[in-house]
Amino acid sequence: MYSKEKLAAILRENSLKIAPEGEFFTLASGKKSKYYCDGRMTTLDSHGATLIGEGILDLILEKGELPNAVGGMTLGADPICAAIITVAGMRGLDLKGFIVRKETKDHGTKKYVEGPVKAGDRVIVVEDVVTTGGSSLKAIERLEAEGIRVDGVIAILDRMEGGAKAFTDRGYSFQSLFTIADFGIEPPQA
Repeated sequence: MYSKEKLAAILRENSLKIAPEGEFFTLASGKKSKYYCDGRMTTLDSHGATLIGEGILDLILEKGELPNAVGGMTLGADPICAAIITVAGMRGLDLKGFIVRKETKDHGTKKYVEGPVKAGDRVIVVEDVVTTGGSSLKAIERLEAEGIRVDGVIAILDRMEGGAKAFTDRGYSFQSLFTIADFGIEPPQA
């Protein structure tokens, strides 16, 4: 049973890191920040993964029709995808997963998109932490190049630094289980 409070406690304990005075973290976007959320410390925890799978699946079901699949850019989205499809299976729902590679393999099918998805499928892109949205937008680009329709993006945490706007400006819905403000941290002013 999904508990937003339990998931928030796990994220706070396992994933949210505050830099010592005078120091900063460098994010994937290249931005500097006083805090960092290492999503894998929660997505690779059995309790955290279960709660994430339940919470994101509930958001998807609130939107209406179940998509064909969920997934996103490897590596951050991989355990999220696995958690969601596992919870879906436990609920008797038919939902597939996929992985979007950063680079193609130099052998086999040499594809960017791996998994049981095909042109015409409707998917939701998942992400652990969204700052600018760049990683998910790259995944969307690769999915659409394969003829796969992206219905939206769902993240665990929105840092509230422009990612949500980047998605909506391009016509994609965006939701998150949490914003950084839920943890008492004020997002930077634009």
